[in-house]
Amino acid sequence: MRSLCFGIGALSLALLASPAMAQEAQPEQLIDALNAVFGAHAKMRAAHTKGICVKGNFTPTAEAAALSKAPLFAAPVPLVGRFSLGGGNPAAPDNQKDNVRGIALHFQLPDGGVSDLVMVSAPIFVAKTPEQFLELLTIVAGKDKDKLDAFFKANPETTRQGAWLKARPTPASYATADYYGVHTFALINAKGDRQPIKWKAEPVGGFVGLSDQEAEGKGMDFYAAELNERFAKGPAEFNLYAVLGQPGDQDDDPTSEWPADRKSVKMGTISITGLENDAACDVAIFDPNALAGGIEASKNDKILPMRSLDYAVSFGRRTN
Repeated sequence: MRSLCFGIGALSLALLASPAMAQEAQPEQLIDALNAVFGAHAKMRAAHTKGICVKGNFTPTAEAAALSKAPLFAAPVPLVGRFSLGGGNPAAPDNQKDNVRGIALHFQLPDGGVSDLVMVSAPIFVAKTPEQFLELLTIVAGKDKDKLDAFFKANPETTRQGAWLKARPTPASYATADYYGVHTFALINAKGDRQPIKWKAEPVGGFVGLSDQEAEGKGMDFYAAELNERFAKGPAEFNLYAVLGQPGDQDDDPTSEWPADRKSVKMGTISITGLENDAACDVAIFDPNALAGGIEASKNDKILPMRSLDYAVSFGRRTN
C-alpha cells in the first residue's frame, strides 16, 4: 500500500461515493476519520500533530498596500507561528519525503485581533471536497489496498500532492522549504478594487533540500535541533508573495494549480526570530478564515470552510 501520508500530509489541513459519503461530511466525522488513520492522541491536534511553535514579525513592502487595505500591509506587526508535519502522528519522521511541511501564522494586528495564514510545502491539497476527503480517510483507515487503488483510479486528483512531493527533494529544514497557499483569496484595497490571489512564501536564501541518501542519514527527528542552531545565528526569513490570478482561474479546487506564468507581487518579509512556548500556539486555532479586512476567502471553495469547523472540533477535544 502507498504510504499513509502519500499526500494526506495536508491533513492540516478535502467519487466513488457510497450512500454515507454522498451526504455532507460533518466536522466530527472528519476528525474521527483522522483519528482512525493516525490514532487519537490526548491533548494533541488531530492533524499536523507534530510541530514547533515560533515567534517573529512581518514587514510589508511599499507595494502591498496598493493591493490590500489589511493593517498587516500598512506597517510591521509581530507574529506567532507554528511549523509542522502533515498527518496526525506525533512521532512523524522529519525525513519522509512525501509528507507536507506546514507553516501557520497569527499576524497580531494593532487592534488586538489576528489575521491568520496557513500554508503547506505543496501548491495543492489532497481532496477538493470534504466528502472526497472523508472517503479517502475512511478507505486508508480500512487498509484495503484494492479499495484504495480503485479510489485513486476514480479520483486521480487525490494523487497529485503525493506525486508533487515525491518529485522534489526533502526540505533540509522548516526554514528552507517553500510554502504555498492552496486556496484562493481576494485582496481588497482602499479603493475597493479586488484581486484574486494565492499565497506563496519562499525562503530568503532559497530552497535547500536533501537527497534521499542525505535525508535517510539525518534520521527521523532533526528539524527541532536544526532550528535551534539556526536561531542562534539569526532569524529564518521568507519573502511572502501574492500570486495574481487572472479571469478564468479556478477558485474552487485546491487540488489544482494555476498556470505557471502568473505574476507575483512581493507583499513583505516574514522573519521567524526564535522558538516560542507551545502554549502560545495551543491557546487557539490557526484559522485560515480568520482574516483582516482587506482579505477575503473564496466563497466557491468547499474545503476552506471545512477547515475552520474541523480545527474547532479538534481544539475542543484536545482542550477538554
